[in-house]
Amino acid sequence: MQTAQTNNYMKAMVLENYGEAFKLKELPVPAPAKGQVLVRIAASGINPLDTKIKRGEGKHAKQLVPAILGLDLAGVVVSTGEGVTSFKTGDEVYGMAGGIGGRQGTLAEYAAVDADLLALKPANLSMREAAALPLVFITAWEGLVDRANVKADQRVLIHGGAGGIGHVAIQLARSFGASVFATGSSKSLQVIESLGATPIDYNSLSVKDYVEKYTAGEGFDIVFDTVGGETLDKSFEAVRNYTGHVVSALGWGSHSLAPLSFRGATYSGVFTLLPMLTGKGMKHHGDILREAARLAENGQLKPLLDKRTLALGEAEAAYKAIESGATTGKLVVNI
Repeated sequence: MQTAQTNNYMKAMVLENYGEAFKLKELPVPAPAKGQVLVRIAASGINPLDTKIKRGEGKHAKQLVPAILGLDLAGVVVSTGEGVTSFKTGDEVYGMAGGIGGRQGTLAEYAAVDADLLALKPANLSMREAAALPLVFITAWEGLVDRANVKADQRVLIHGGAGGIGHVAIQLARSFGASVFATGSSKSLQVIESLGATPIDYNSLSVKDYVEKYTAGEGFDIVFDTVGGETLDKSFEAVRNYTGHVVSALGWGSHSLAPLSFRGATYSGVFTLLPMLTGKGMKHHGDILREAARLAENGQLKPLLDKRTLALGEAEAAYKAIESGATTGKLVVNI
């Protein structure tokens, strides 16, 4: 076990009841259990899921109140628990580490985190940039790589290409050599194009129109839905016959599978929270983040950040900005 000096107490934003404002409190610094490391958090990435949990609408996340929310972090290891050999005191790390399933979240100065969930921070990214990546990159990897087995020369369509998952999914698919297309509103098309994808304005082109225009009517090899609802139904119409694969990170609700079945295509769902909820498969998340670090250090992956800088005590404002749709890029809170 390795330990660095810490204070006995930390500041944390606590949600006492769903739908209420956070309260800034002082709490004891947690001690790392077997297989855990204690991280001094430098930055906490905020995701739309975090805001749903705060409102009491993210029941699938199984986070009871009172709780400290926040899924993503980047920071420095200050001590290691029994059996941890993969990290040492002083290591800069990042990961999707808490905020669900009763785990302490990242809106705090410290967190005791399962070492399997972490990876060394990409050397060329700031703490803020690293904290923006874990949830969205893991989701993109599980969809495109684990489920759809993305390959060079495939045509990949990503719905919501300028969003949190979408903008890293574009970069990930391109790193495998795929030709990437992405839907968005007119205001997001420039961002999509800057990431190296062919932008598709979903308001001006029907599914039939853009399938004809970009695939000569054949359909896309992979369609990755990051939006859900009606967009998933459209994904079933846009996929290639026989060999096509639709993946969704928001495959909720009721959907007719007939358009998919008529194409002889396949479908997979992604539920990124499962390892933290079950305790099974957590090491794969750390492995995925090591791949993200490799891509970032090779210049193939860079998150888009919202320009505003907010401190821990301003987490309430951060959540409201995401709920209002007023952010451009991932919003990260400085701890």
